[in-house]
Parts: sequence; C-alpha cells; structure tokens
Amino acid sequence: MSFRCRGCGSADAVPVVDIGEQPCADYFPAADAPGPDPRWPLALWLCRDCTLVQLGPVEAQIAEEPLAVESATSRAHAEASVKEILRDYPELTGGVVFEFGSPHGGSWLDHLTAAGCRLAGHGEKADLVIDVHGIVHEPQYGASLKLRAERLAPGGLLVMEFHHLLPLFVGNQFDTIRHGHWAYVSLRALRNLAALHGLMVESVKQVDMYGGSLMVMLRHTADARPDASIDVVLEDEDAAGLADEVQLGSLQEAAWHAAGALHDELARHRAAGRTVLGYGAPSKAPVLLGLSNVTTDLLPFTVDLAPGKHGRRIPGSCLVPIRPIADLLAAKPDVVLVLTWDIADEIIAQLEADGGWGTTYLVPLPEPHERGR
Repeated sequence: MSFRCRGCGSADAVPVVDIGEQPCADYFPAADAPGPDPRWPLALWLCRDCTLVQLGPVEAQIAEEPLAVESATSRAHAEASVKEILRDYPELTGGVVFEFGSPHGGSWLDHLTAAGCRLAGHGEKADLVIDVHGIVHEPQYGASLKLRAERLAPGGLLVMEFHHLLPLFVGNQFDTIRHGHWAYVSLRALRNLAALHGLMVESVKQVDMYGGSLMVMLRHTADARPDASIDVVLEDEDAAGLADEVQLGSLQEAAWHAAGALHDELARHRAAGRTVLGYGAPSKAPVLLGLSNVTTDLLPFTVDLAPGKHGRRIPGSCLVPIRPIADLLAAKPDVVLVLTWDIADEIIAQLEADGGWGTTYLVPLPEPHERGR
C-alpha cells in the first residue's frame, strides 16, 4: 500500500503494529443506539527515514465532539509548568506568547498573561511558542511543525509537550493508539524533523502527564545550545529499539496478552460474585475494552465526570453505558476498574475523600493490577 510519512514525506514507511478496525475514539453514541458503530483501520507505521511512528493510511470519518472535562491533574500541571518555564527562562517574563491549542485542554495562556506576558497579535512572531499535546491532532505532523517554527521570533523558545513513545512502548500503553492522534513521537523523531524546519532541540524534561510525556525546548538552530538531557533520553530510546520495526512490532503481542489478562481478571471477579464497575470514559476505552472483549456482562457500566457523556456508551462492541459518578457511589462496587489510568491517583483520592467503602481499584495496564488507596 502506498503511504508517505506524515512527518518528512518519505515513501519508506512500513507498518509495525496493527490494532485492527476500531471505532473513532471520541464518538460516543447514545446508550440505546444498537450499533454496529462505524470502524476504520488502526495501525502504526514507522518511517525508516525520520523514525516518526504514526497512523497509517486512514482518514477518520466522524468529527470528535468536545465532551471531556479537563482533569484537575491537567490544570495543576499547566500552572506548575508556567512557573517552571518562567523560573528557568526569566527573560520570557513580559514577553510575547502564542499557543497552539489542544483538544485536551491544559492551556498555559491564563497563567502566562497573569505573569505579565502579552498574547501575540495576528501574524506576530512570539518569544514563547507553546504546543502542549496539540500537534499530534494534526494529520500532517511535518507541515504543522513548520507552522510552529514560522511563529517563533529570533531568539525565541518553542516548548512542545507530547505523550512520549517510550513509555507507550515499554509500558504497553496500547490503548493510547487511537484515531485522531496521528503521531506517536520519540525525541529522536522530533529532532530529525525539527532540523528540516530550522529548529534544534535545546533541552528536554520528562513529565508524568498521560502516562509519560516529554516537554521539549527548541530554538532556531542558530540560537540553540543543546544540553546533556537530550543524550539521556536518546540513549533510553535507542536501548528500547524505538526506531527498530521488529522491536516496535512486539507491542502487538504485548497488547493482546494484556487484553486477554484483563478479560480473565474481570471474569474471575464475576465468578467470585464480586461486582465490577468502571471509572472514566476516555478515548482510550474503546480500544482497551474492545481488544479485551469486555461487554456489559463483565462491566455493567462506567461513570464519567463529563455531563456530555452521560446517557451515552463506549463505542464498539462492548456497549458499556456511561453514567454520572453518583451512580458509582450509590452502587459501591467491590472493584472499580480505572479506565482513566493515567490519572489514577486523582480518581482514587476523589473516591476515597469521605473514607470510601473498601473497594479495590484495578488498573488495566501494563498488566491488570490492584492499586492501593
């Protein structure tokens, strides 16, 4: 099949992981909609030239609806990140800023303007350009990176935060592969692509968001002074084989193994007479529950903080309905399956705020395991 890399345009891209045909991740039908829901191929391809891992030749057909509610973890991270950046780069205080937004939320702008920064005017170049989990939603990664480079003023700083391919791979986070997230980025791939647009990575920070992300600082090549943090991450990526198609292909077997283990764990609880309900209806859930063959006999319903998701269901074959959190609190299940596993600490703290009811928290990945209260 003919396919050109979404980053560099190379024709030398190969499939490495095939998740099969899946529904759109943020398409939540009404709970009584019988299905079947529309599906499209979901596969990861590796570009042998720039090493970008990306979705293959597919175009999702259903627009995503903005139903999610931004987590407290995301809001706190935005505030802390701005404080760190202005501490590390005090010359940016009062500077001109521009942000490429993200459907995930987590905007820095309010915090930056409160610190005295000014929003860039139409077409104005910025001293600080921000992209926090935004660019992966753009089908053409390379063209989108070029736009960010063009918005950056001479001597300016481009900050990009994104879910890192390394924890996705070594942590078996296969449920983060979804339509609408077009690129799964390593530092090496970003460095390779940045060079095509006159940018250079200057430093990198590992952060906990979304199961493991990178915050990467870039400048125009003439202004950059790379530090040792870059080599540390590149060495870890190379050791994991993130540019090796055979190594990357092993994610598929790991995904199927974990999916089977989750099904077996939920079946074990059912056989023992324990009730299991879910927390969260994230975009991760359709792939996770679909591959695990989890339907309402194993998971009668899940709950979510977002009112826009209530009365709907997880897309795909699972048909699991989404209800308000009050329904979970009233049911007091023996086990809570934390589908929003990347903010498990926030979820558990929320449910345990009034002492809880002695439930067990089950986190599905990298293998199903219990999480302490």
